[in-house]
Order: sequence, then C-alpha cells, then structure tokens
Amino acid sequence: MELVLKSAVRCAGKGAVMIFVLTACLLCFSQEGTAARKPMAVKIGPGEARVTALEGKVQAAPEGGKWRPLKKGSILKGGDQVQTGSQSRLEITLPDSSYLRFAANTNFKIVQIDMNEGTNTRNARVNVALGKTWANVSKSFRVKPNIEVACENAVTGVRGTVYRMNVNDDKSALVRVYDGEVRVWGGMKPLESSAVSGPPTSVSGPVSVPGPRSVSMEEWVEIVRAMQQISISAAGVPGKPRAFTEAEDRDDWVDWNKARDEQAGTSGTNREETPEAAGGGGFFNWFR
Repeated sequence: MELVLKSAVRCAGKGAVMIFVLTACLLCFSQEGTAARKPMAVKIGPGEARVTALEGKVQAAPEGGKWRPLKKGSILKGGDQVQTGSQSRLEITLPDSSYLRFAANTNFKIVQIDMNEGTNTRNARVNVALGKTWANVSKSFRVKPNIEVACENAVTGVRGTVYRMNVNDDKSALVRVYDGEVRVWGGMKPLESSAVSGPPTSVSGPVSVPGPRSVSMEEWVEIVRAMQQISISAAGVPGKPRAFTEAEDRDDWVDWNKARDEQAGTSGTNREETPEAAGGGGFFNWFR
C-alpha cells in the first residue's frame, strides 16, 4: 500500500493522492456495509424459547392469561400453553440450540426452561397433552442437557439425541429414536388417600397393613437406541424397544423434520449456527 501511494504521488501529485485515499476509504466503508447487511444475531434469554419456524395458525397463553397468536420470532417462557391448529407446524429453539417441533393439532405446555451458563444448567421440560413432537437436542456444549418431553403416562429424558413422541387421544404414546438414545419411564401415580368416608364401623383389632412398595428405577426405565421405538400404553406401561424401518416411519411430518434438520446442519449432530461456528463463545445460541 505504501509503495502504491508513493507511486501515485510521483505520477500525479497531490490530486492523485487525494483521489487514491478517497477510493481506499470508500472500499473500507463498502466492506463494512456488506458486513452490516448480514442478518443480525438474536440472543435467546436463559429462560426463553424463540419461534423459529411456523406454518398455519398457532396460539399461546401464559398460565391463567389470554390466548395470543404466535408468529416467527415470538418468545415463549415457562408456564406458556400452546395449541397448534389444523395444517400447522411449529418449531421453537432453546437457548442451547436445541430444537423442539410440534405437528398440527398438538397441545403442550412449557413447564420449565432453565439454561444458565453461569450455573452450568441446561434444563427444559415440555408436557404434551396431545399430538406429535420432534426433538433435536444439541450436542454442541460441554454442559450435559436435561431436556424432557413428557405426556401423562410417560417421560422421555435425553442427553443429546434426535427423537419424536406421538401422544394419542387415549393417552398412549409412541417414541421413535433416530440418533443417540432416550430414557423412557412410566409416570408415577400419586398414592390414593386411605381415608374412608361414611359412619364409623367396629374394628376387630390391629391389622398389619403393607406400606408403599419401593419401586426401583429398573422397573420403569427403558433405554431406546437409534432406529428403535417403544410404545407406552394408556396405563403408562412401556413395552419393550424394537427396531423400526424407514419405510414404516416415513410420512410428511417425518420428512419435514428431517429436511429442517438437514437445512440447519443438525441431522443427529450439531446446529450449523452455533456460537463456535459464528466465531463467538459462550453457552447460548446466536442465530438468524
């Protein structure tokens, strides 16, 4: 640059130098302008989820609040209830780059989102009353996630995986895993009250009553691995995992999710636009 500038001075004097410097400045501003035109990064708060894709009509309401229509960019928080309409689809992104997607006619509640870099927490829980859910849990960060998708009769817990859950009208459910593994366990029912209503009756004497039976985790937990499925009955009893084929699994809902994962670069791995890929650090996701 210095040699070119000296050459310009010798050849054309001060006028040429001014023209050259002005041109260089314009080039610098042009480069800055190009960078400024890139989509702005938006940070998701530690207790929030952001709508990153939406088709059709979807509405949400805070606990005890009024329903409002959602749109791309809307923020959801713990306590929010969400309903997707017919022919609708919804994708939300968590602060750690994990995706949760919901098919048409799905009702769910965001129970918790707690992802805090300072405390090394990555917790989220969604309760699905009815419908279809797809989860793509990010593997990008050092902190292990504790992300649960639950229905009335089962809970799925993951630590970096891709899977889906269907919750049917009768409260039965189906879980299919595409990458990684999922822990599935039946829901624990609260103990029924031992109080008896009605007039007092005579008691013959002390009777030995068995206390609550201790239930071990092994009796409730099933590990479902990649390309396996498990069915949970309406009573909350999980069956045994079995393999499934792509042919029996394929439908518009599955194809759409796989396309979304492929587009984002998260087909069972990481999201494309992680902080590391963007040249930044930290726990939270920066995305377009």
